[in-house]
Amino acid sequence: MAEGGGSMENVPVYENVDVNTKPFHIGAFRNLWLEVLRPDQYSFSRAEPAAEDVELMGEMGVSAETLEEVKTICSVESLRSHPADEAPDPDVVPPDSKLATLKLRKKKQDYKKTLVRESIGRHDIYANEMETLAVGRKTDNPRNSVPEGEIILTFNIVYPVLFERFKYVRAYQTLHVLGSQKLTDLRDAICCVSDLQVFGEFSNTPDTVPQFISKDLYKSAFFFFEGTFFNDMRFPECRDISKTTRDWAKNKDFPEFKMAKMEDTVFYDLRMKVGYPYLYCHQGDCEHVVILTDIRLAHRDDCLDGTLYPLMTHKHRVVTRKCCVCHLYISRWITTNDVLAPMDPCLFCDQCFRKLHYDDDGNKLGDFQAYIYVDAGALN
Repeated sequence: MAEGGGSMENVPVYENVDVNTKPFHIGAFRNLWLEVLRPDQYSFSRAEPAAEDVELMGEMGVSAETLEEVKTICSVESLRSHPADEAPDPDVVPPDSKLATLKLRKKKQDYKKTLVRESIGRHDIYANEMETLAVGRKTDNPRNSVPEGEIILTFNIVYPVLFERFKYVRAYQTLHVLGSQKLTDLRDAICCVSDLQVFGEFSNTPDTVPQFISKDLYKSAFFFFEGTFFNDMRFPECRDISKTTRDWAKNKDFPEFKMAKMEDTVFYDLRMKVGYPYLYCHQGDCEHVVILTDIRLAHRDDCLDGTLYPLMTHKHRVVTRKCCVCHLYISRWITTNDVLAPMDPCLFCDQCFRKLHYDDDGNKLGDFQAYIYVDAGALN
C-alpha cells in the first residue's frame, strides 16, 4: 500500500477527541521519528556516565560543582536506613525513620495488621506476571534481536461477538507486535476457543480421539483495516471469506473495498487509526474487534528478543463451566435430547458423563447426542 501525502499527514492527531486518531501511515510515522531523533536517543546501549553528566549540565544550566552536589544529595546512599555492612530486612521498618517513603510503608504495614484477610486476586497476579516476565529480556543470538529504531504496536483483542458477556467492553488479549512483522504473525497469536472446537457426534464412540480441531480444517481468516480486506491465503484450503461481504457491499452501492494478502503485508505498509475498532474474522463468523491502542519506538527496557513477538502482556481469565452433576470438574461433554440429564443441553465432566450414560461394558444407555465441549477457560 502506498504511503500518504505530506509528512504532517502521517502524524497522529485526534479525529474524535480522546477516542481515535486520523489515519496515518505507520512506516512513514516511524521514519519521521528517526529523522527527528538522534541515533543515541533511541539506541539500546547505555551512554557513558561522563557523557550523561555533560548532557545533564547543559539541560539544567548548572556547573560541574553544582551537579556533583545534586548527585550527592540524591545518591542512593543517602536513602540508606541501615548500616552499610548489614543486609536490610524489607519487612522491618525502623521506628525512627525520617524518610517519607518509609513512614508511608510503616503506616501501610500497621494498617494491614488490622485486616482479617490479606489476598490478591489470581487474575491480578497472573496479569502482573505476564507483563513483567518479558521486561528487559534479551537474546544470545544477535540475529534474533529487535533492531534499534523498531516500532512496537499494541493491539487489544476484544472478545468475539458470539460471547454474551464482555463482548463490548472487555479486552480479551493485549499483544505487542513489531512493525516489521506480517499480519499473519498477529493472526497466529490470537487465541480463541472457536479454533479449538471439535466437530462430530460421539455418543456411540466416546473413546474416539478426534483427529482435527476446527483451526486445522477451516484456516481462512481476514483482517479489515481502513477499507481493505487482508485475507490469509497461506494454505491451499484457504478461501476468500470476505467475498460475501464485498458482494453485498457492491449490490448496495457502497464504495468498492480493496483486497490484499495477509502473508504479504507487514505493519509498516498499513494506514491505521489509533483507538479505532477494526475487524478480525475467522472460522466463518467468529468476529473480534481489534483496536490499535499504542504505537512507539522500542527502547532498551523492552523485550529485545524478536522471537517472543507478538508478545502477550495481558489475557483475561475466564471462569470455567463446571459439570452439572458434581459441580467440581470442568465440563468436557455437552449432551442434547438427553432424558437422563436435568436440562437440555447439559454439561458433564468426563467421569460423570461416562458413569451416567454407559454401563460397565461401555454400552450406551438411552438415546442422546453427545458432543465434545471445549471450555473457554482452557485458554487461561
